[in-house]
Amino acid sequence: MVLQVIHAVIHVLLVLLMPLLLQGIIAKTKAAFAGRVGPPLLQPYYDVIKLLQKGSVFSKTTTWVLLAGPVVSLAAALVASLLVPLGGHAAPVSFQGDLILFAYLFALGRFFTASAALDTGSAFEGMGAAREVTFACLAEPALFLGFLVLAKLADSLSLTDMLSNRLADKWNIGGGSLVLVAVSLFIVLLVENCRIPFDDPNTHLELTMIHEVMVLDHSGPALGMILYGAAVKMFALGAVVVRVIAPLTSGNAWLDWPAFGLELVLLAVVVGIVESTMARLRLVNIPKVLVGACLLSAFGLILVLR
Repeated sequence: MVLQVIHAVIHVLLVLLMPLLLQGIIAKTKAAFAGRVGPPLLQPYYDVIKLLQKGSVFSKTTTWVLLAGPVVSLAAALVASLLVPLGGHAAPVSFQGDLILFAYLFALGRFFTASAALDTGSAFEGMGAAREVTFACLAEPALFLGFLVLAKLADSLSLTDMLSNRLADKWNIGGGSLVLVAVSLFIVLLVENCRIPFDDPNTHLELTMIHEVMVLDHSGPALGMILYGAAVKMFALGAVVVRVIAPLTSGNAWLDWPAFGLELVLLAVVVGIVESTMARLRLVNIPKVLVGACLLSAFGLILVLR
């Protein structure tokens, strides 16, 4: 019982502290590919802390919805991260069917973020919100089909069972399906976190902005919560991808934690490499890629059902 509490505390600490580090690693990787020194590794921490200390400016046309967007999206990401097993350890919150809650917590955060963008009365932010929810509608089937493959292999609808150490044994009988699911979930990771080639978090071109345009009217602590919530969301989805690709653990509960952290660091480096070697896709081509991700998960499901 004491060990379970200790591992749960470590889980919570990783969720709170590591997401911003992954953002710094991605920025450092991109800078290295561009031949630059880049910002400090801990720059995301400095940015969020600075924003939390600043004041906020809000338009007179906005309502409570504008403030609810950052709060709900951050809270949803934090709760979703408690449903994912980290380092081979059971998640602090686990029950049959929690995979549905996991997916729709992000949907809840997206709904409030889009609603906050519409609350400003700006057609520009409404355009970004429309693009965001459109891409999410195409990414969601890929996520659920991938979860169905994992649920079939684990004979369970709980993320803790689906991403447990037993998944390593399933690679012998369902390796092909798991490869397809891993690629599909990685695509979902990129689109859900607005990364290249689907979106550019650093863009300032009005006609191509998607996620960033929805938060233009946020400032101060609200913007800090948005940045932190986005980092936690990437951490949670990245943990799922890592557990699918490398479910095998050392057998030592204390070594599994640093091993898992290293795996997430490697995933962040891969994301940085992808963003450094690929150009952003044209908007008309993004649905094609997302449909392809759905087909990958669907083929993986067919392979495990045959």
